[in-house]
Amino acid sequence: MLGVWGMEQEHQEALKKNRVVLAKQLLLSELLEHLLEKDIITLEMRELIQAKVGSFSQNVEFLNLLPKRGPHAFEAFCDALRETKQGHLEDLLHRTLYSFQNLRPPLGCDYDSSFPLPVCDSCPPHKQLRLSVETMEHSLDNGDGPPSLQVKPCTPEFYQTHQHLAYRLQSRPRGLAMVLSNVHFNGEKDLEFRSGGDVDHSSLVTLFKLLDYDVHVLRDQTAQKMQENLQRFAQLSAHQSTDSCMVALLSHGIEGGIYGVDGKLLQLQEVFRLFDNANCPNLQNKPKMFFIQACRGDETDRGVDLRDGKEHVASPGCEESDAGKEKILKMRLPTRSDMICGYACLKGTAAMRNTKRGSWYIEALTQVFSERARDMHVADMLVKVNALIKDREGYAPGTEFHRSKEMSEYSSTLCRHLYLFPGHPPTQ
Repeated sequence: MLGVWGMEQEHQEALKKNRVVLAKQLLLSELLEHLLEKDIITLEMRELIQAKVGSFSQNVEFLNLLPKRGPHAFEAFCDALRETKQGHLEDLLHRTLYSFQNLRPPLGCDYDSSFPLPVCDSCPPHKQLRLSVETMEHSLDNGDGPPSLQVKPCTPEFYQTHQHLAYRLQSRPRGLAMVLSNVHFNGEKDLEFRSGGDVDHSSLVTLFKLLDYDVHVLRDQTAQKMQENLQRFAQLSAHQSTDSCMVALLSHGIEGGIYGVDGKLLQLQEVFRLFDNANCPNLQNKPKMFFIQACRGDETDRGVDLRDGKEHVASPGCEESDAGKEKILKMRLPTRSDMICGYACLKGTAAMRNTKRGSWYIEALTQVFSERARDMHVADMLVKVNALIKDREGYAPGTEFHRSKEMSEYSSTLCRHLYLFPGHPPTQ
């Protein structure tokens, strides 16, 4: 039976029943061209859709228009989904139609429950697919687990030509490192098991040891225990005799915080405060590196199509107060400095994780640091990590993660180049 706008009533119902999924997952740019070619939409409609801000709003506008485009619009839409590699959405619509008729869908519409999928470190479980621990994204390269890491040493020549521009990194060990990994969760948030999280944990522990750090490990901590143990770590006297510090936090998260296994949040600003110049004097003027593998929101980045084409220098002058001046001024530091923090993803977005090879970000981080710590400073290495993440794409037909993207970033208050100088000076 035809609906009020000419589209079959059951087709309108299928679109309505799957409206939220379609609004979240549709990739419109190429699909609109297919529908324009078939006269399902007009140029004016395309412009109206594209005038909306954000992909979700554009998809909603499209879904508002589609049922009004006649009896052939649904079939043309399904064809366009298939032609633009969004067949999982076509299958979803067909499954809905068959459910209306109490029939089993054809075999071509079945989801393969063992098909490799990526998952994300996003917080709300209702945003994620319920996956078995064996599922993973289809690897776009070879390998079924973390690579065997080897850190190439820097040469004496490189050290001699670069050490004068850099933070002092000569202590043995170079510093203390903390790897905190939450994998098993409980509590009211019902956060999911972070399959692949153990791979990240092992990779970072191995990398930090190869970079000559004394590695401390924490697993499956509540938010309060995370705060207490990080504070205890920051107050260790060993920081006084070493030249730097590393902290890696691996968990579910949201923007500005990471979850403990009890589903409660630890704010990242509190973590940074524990290591600042006021609270951690043993690390004053020493570089502190943080790496955060956690979501900063729940939006999956679906991407867009590519279109062709010195230590202390006196300030120029200090303001005088009416209270007078001291004859000898003590050097002061800003409360927070000499930190660099790498984030797996941008604000508001989800971080992707491969259940066998670990997260995209930690995999890229360990690869770049093991290969380039010998001749590249940390900020430049994080730029190379960004480049690797930018080029990666999820492959998981039938899920919202198909062709998903991620973009890492870092923030820095470093005041010199931070070279890790692995292997220098050579051990006797």
